[in-house]
Amino acid sequence: MNKEQLLDLKDQIDEAKTKEERLKGQEQMLKEQLSKNHSCKTIVEAKKKLEQIEKKIKTIQDQIDKGIKELEEKYGNTN
Repeated sequence: MNKEQLLDLKDQIDEAKTKEERLKGQEQMLKEQLSKNHSCKTIVEAKKKLEQIEKKIKTIQDQIDKGIKELEEKYGNTN
């Protein structure tokens, strides 16, 4: 490798290190936000909480759909 190639390689390495540090900072910020806003200390905890929330949403949506169907049966479809 010549001097120019080595300098180019050094620049690429420096850019990669900078990007790595920026990504680590973003990761830390997101983990802190997750902890503060959702009381989750890990990604695994957050995934479990998300699953619970999705189940609740599904249950509520099913109840709404059932209620709409009952109203339509009782009062007819007005659409």
